[in-house]
Amino acid sequence: MPELLEVEAYRRQAEATVGRTIVRVELFDPAYWRGERRPDELEGATVEGTRRIGKLALLDTDAGTLGLRFGMTGRLLVDGAASIDQLVYTSGRDLPEWHRVAVRFRDGTTMTLTDPRRLGWVELDPDETRLGPDAVSVRPAVLREVLGSSSAPLKARLMDQKHLAGLGNLLTDEILWRAALDPTREARSLTPVEVRRLHRNMSRVIADLGHRGGSHTGDLQAARSPGAQCPRDGRPLRRDSVGGRTTYWCPHHQR
Repeated sequence: MPELLEVEAYRRQAEATVGRTIVRVELFDPAYWRGERRPDELEGATVEGTRRIGKLALLDTDAGTLGLRFGMTGRLLVDGAASIDQLVYTSGRDLPEWHRVAVRFRDGTTMTLTDPRRLGWVELDPDETRLGPDAVSVRPAVLREVLGSSSAPLKARLMDQKHLAGLGNLLTDEILWRAALDPTREARSLTPVEVRRLHRNMSRVIADLGHRGGSHTGDLQAARSPGAQCPRDGRPLRRDSVGGRTTYWCPHHQR
């Protein structure tokens, strides 16, 4: 599932389009396009750069910014190639009926967003202020503000994109497992020491799993099945729903 690590891979892949001129944005699925601005407003525009905020990839052009959100199963194809061959929990096939939007360039190349489950979207000039600070660059003091006085479960607060952008289910479970923090605790209950520990482990997990190749490469990943044991202490893992997401955690060491 695309979390910030996968979307960063897509962003780097999209850098190949910088300097290219758009001749047409083709909608295979009109419902996939959001916002008031129309896709034909990008005709003749040149891609000037790429950015990422959380799970949102951004292509800056001289006619506006194209935002790409990949949902749970979206992948990016640039010139027919994918930087990620297969996502966890979805098919590795690339069927034409899964293609939602294609950006065609003057030199004959193409950038395509494919999404079997249709949970993503594309928008020209998306409202970037709807997203919180990016999890890669957030500082400990800002993380404390993100947790604030929220009574929401810790995991749910960390995954709330309007407060902290980029973390998904796999990264959050890995971070809390390494930080020895109970995902069901109220976010506001963390002490200053625990916030610093959370921040330290967040930075390490993002770096470690980025080097390994994705959000699915965590130490907890192999144990994400009913009846599994904690890789750290061998105790039974719990499988709960926290914030509407399936959550694996160890009640023995996560407090």
